Amino acid sequence: MKYPLLTLKPDAEVHLRNHHHAIFRSAVDRLPQAQDGDIVEVKNSRGDFLCYAHWNQKAYICGRAIAFEKGDPLAHVRTLMEQAVRLRTTLFAQEETTCFRLINAEGDALPGLIVDQYGDVLVIQLTTLGFDRMRDWVIEQLMDIIRPRAIFEKSTGPARKKEGLEEKEDWVHGKTDDAIAVKERGLQYLITLEGSQKTGLFLDQREMRSLVRQTASGRTVLDCCSYVGGFSVNALAGGARASDAVDYDSAALARAREHAAINGLPADRLQIFSEDVFAFLRRTSLPHRYDFVILDPPAFAKRSADLEPAKKAYTDLNRMALQTLPPGGLLLTCSCSYQVNPELFQTIVFHAARQAKRAVKILSRHRQAMDHPVNLYHPEGDYLKSLLLWVE
Repeated sequence: MKYPLLTLKPDAEVHLRNHHHAIFRSAVDRLPQAQDGDIVEVKNSRGDFLCYAHWNQKAYICGRAIAFEKGDPLAHVRTLMEQAVRLRTTLFAQEETTCFRLINAEGDALPGLIVDQYGDVLVIQLTTLGFDRMRDWVIEQLMDIIRPRAIFEKSTGPARKKEGLEEKEDWVHGKTDDAIAVKERGLQYLITLEGSQKTGLFLDQREMRSLVRQTASGRTVLDCCSYVGGFSVNALAGGARASDAVDYDSAALARAREHAAINGLPADRLQIFSEDVFAFLRRTSLPHRYDFVILDPPAFAKRSADLEPAKKAYTDLNRMALQTLPPGGLLLTCSCSYQVNPELFQTIVFHAARQAKRAVKILSRHRQAMDHPVNLYHPEGDYLKSLLLWVE
């Protein structure tokens, strides 16, 4: 099949030569005779083939490469989907884990396509116009490769807005009215997809939840921005004396209680507080009540314009947490803001420690969940960072 041609300006193909997926409007010389959302063939100014890409003239990133090889781009996308599934099969073959990310957008060379698996149910996120137009085709491929019981679409977030798309949340194949029972390294969770944050569980924090399980024995934990209690459940399963979970989402906190119960954890070891975490940490009665604090807030900087207020918020949050801890306390602090890179995040924590007048040691850095691979050619996918700190 012949696809409309997109031609780049002279010397504007370096990103694509390096297999980066983004094509910026400023790099385009001749527009394709194509509708937004179509697949186009991309060539340089000399007429050399570069890739096939999804086209969207309305977006600043007007092209997203989906195949760097000549031939049928849809066949190539199908191959990439199969490769992603095989990788997860390998990663979780020996684990008692039934929830994981199946396809990680650019991390699996498929920009605009995210698929999570919860037992026999899939959750898809289509973040680009190109994959949004290919919805039926994507569902058909997933049905053939995975054969799930149901597929839920949760296409939300700012990425769709940049593509000129409205949010979409609905069942696209089958349906389940009950919470989906899954396991993560032996611990049980109940996942409700409709109305949930992300796709029901923050799968990208799996390794850090396991780290908490390994290090929480005998400690009293404060789990800030706890959502459905993943960190609290792991802490208690690892032998923590108690965990207090703080989150503004009362429904999520109720689910945290359920998670403690189905994992056989004593109800009196988990307390929940439905309130703003900043307000909670400002309480005067807090110092030395906890000896393990976990900070996993939402992204404070979703765009570059948010960076300065985000730096202040992260600094304040970490300062209050450090002031709370006794000598020998632990702080696990996280940021999912891409705009805050690891070096800047460490600098923010440094300033928080100075303000709190505490000496701090880094025990461990973020452990990447292996079902969230980062494409070496697309480092922007490395958004999540964490520090496990020992407080003197």
